[in-house]
Amino acid sequence: MLSRWARFVAGSYPPLPSVAFAFLWAYGVSGLFAVVQPAHPAWRPGAGTLTAALTLTVTLLLMRAVDDIRDLAYDRAFNPRRPLAAGAVRERDLLALCAVGAVLVLALNAGRPAALAVLAGQLLYCALVLAADRALAWPPGDRLLLSLLISFPAQLLLHVYLYTRYLGDTGQGADRGGVLAIVITVLVTVHLEFAKKITRGLKPGERSYVSTLGLGGTVAVALAAPVLSVLLLLTQARPEALLVPLSLLPLLLPARACWRFFRARAPRWPAASAAYYVLSTFACYLALSLAYG
Repeated sequence: MLSRWARFVAGSYPPLPSVAFAFLWAYGVSGLFAVVQPAHPAWRPGAGTLTAALTLTVTLLLMRAVDDIRDLAYDRAFNPRRPLAAGAVRERDLLALCAVGAVLVLALNAGRPAALAVLAGQLLYCALVLAADRALAWPPGDRLLLSLLISFPAQLLLHVYLYTRYLGDTGQGADRGGVLAIVITVLVTVHLEFAKKITRGLKPGERSYVSTLGLGGTVAVALAAPVLSVLLLLTQARPEALLVPLSLLPLLLPARACWRFFRARAPRWPAASAAYYVLSTFACYLALSLAYG
């Protein structure tokens, strides 16, 4: 089974970019909490941040496994090289991986009751979504907006988990700054979700928001979300000298991708650009928090 898990990780959860994403998410968003807090407490990454990063690394792997199980029929048609679709790993292997991974991340957070409770709720929610898919075939995979709505709480709870860890590390109490930081972060990830599915020509049966919102509507959502996240950050964070350049710098990536998509009449939005935008944004949040401290 270990060899099949390894094949799944290599094919569906490439270690280097996946770990980099999880760590930048944990460190960057934790830093963002400090940036938008009214009192702006001194914050530095520590053991708690490392634990959060490791937790996200494993949890995102488990979410990838759940998504691959849910999308098996679709992947066989459109992503046949994915390990599950290709037969390199079995569904029961992924269910076992989820069970082992869940025990691991809960054990990592055993010393923080609030974070543990949020994380347990997130894992339970993912399990319920998978159970609904296997038992009821719901929500239908081709209804992307509904599927996004159903999947959203799993991501939201991870943001809440990071906030509970941050509060435990700093000794702060929850306030509107944490909610604001989560909204800003969600808007950043909305760009990735919509941009990676932008295409001019849908293949029969292909899932894309373009089929519901149209090309212009999908591009508008993909571009409006990061702009709104920057506006919220600029109006709510401490006006330090580095705030404006570090907030605006990541926007160059979606702007360049938009230019290339329309100028060159590219068939698809450059997916790598959307991923790099999220990574660079999280890195800038971390840099801002360290500069503020």
